[in-house]
Amino acid sequence: MRHPVRYPLRRIVVLLALCTSTLAVQAFDLQGHRGARGLAPENTLAAFRTAIAVGVDTLELDVHLSADGVPMVVHDPALNRDLTRDAQGEWLAATGPLIGSVSAAELQSKFRLGRARPASSIANTFPEQKPSDAERLPRLSEVLALMREPGREALRANIEIKLNPKRPDDTPAPEAIVRAVLAVLRDAGVERRVTLQGFDWRALRIAQQLAPRIPTAYLSAQRPNFDTVSDGTWSAGFDLKTHGSLPKMVKAAGGAIWSPNFNDLSPALIAEAHALGLQVLPWTVNQAEDMARLIDWGVDGLITDYPDRARRVMADKKLPLPPAGR
Repeated sequence: MRHPVRYPLRRIVVLLALCTSTLAVQAFDLQGHRGARGLAPENTLAAFRTAIAVGVDTLELDVHLSADGVPMVVHDPALNRDLTRDAQGEWLAATGPLIGSVSAAELQSKFRLGRARPASSIANTFPEQKPSDAERLPRLSEVLALMREPGREALRANIEIKLNPKRPDDTPAPEAIVRAVLAVLRDAGVERRVTLQGFDWRALRIAQQLAPRIPTAYLSAQRPNFDTVSDGTWSAGFDLKTHGSLPKMVKAAGGAIWSPNFNDLSPALIAEAHALGLQVLPWTVNQAEDMARLIDWGVDGLITDYPDRARRVMADKKLPLPPAGR
């Protein structure tokens, strides 16, 4: 009779961790951009509830700090006149104040969200958006609370730390916003269910030092009107000339995920990223034909304003769908 092979406990733990890691990399990650911007007003609790009801793996969202240091879920550094009304329901006449100049309480009490200004570019771009006039600018803690409701244990968040190295006066120092976000994550107990992402790679480098267990997703763009990789300003000094490719830049910076503009991708770049151990999650993919092509190329997920469209493409490609209506 052969004796069973006995492995040390430490080795068993390592093997299990490797198996878990492999499964995580293989899973397709459907992310609702700013909640589900194509279906509900962006970065509102209504948008996140819509994304959850449609069925996503991950809620993608943006964070700025209020004047009193509270992480608030909002994309622009100042209140957008085409998304914001005052307490009386009147549209802002001009761009509103910087998020960092107003307290969290005032942001929630003095301003209303929930719909796009009629005939604005936002309203024209997203005609399927369903208004929700009771919405206020949410705190990060309020979005994380949605993740903690029963039945949503697998739901994740991808939190973009909003900074612009070319406009340093619009936002706090990178370390300040990273520390504030990490404190909220700790208080909510969801550190293992989040990713931190950003175009300003300084914040991601700081996050890796302060919270090395939280994966970082490195955003990039190489568009004529938005280039974040050419001179090192956005990319914390990492540059293409030195490293030769964006996947190699992300790997050198310590990232786990590369999130490029989907127009910047090719099968060769995806294969290179995978060979380096990176996941590839492009943004913002809204047309079914683009989704199908990228899935065929082997991306690890999609960030989209229309998770409903993405689910149909995923079903056609025989990909497992995240649960809907949680």
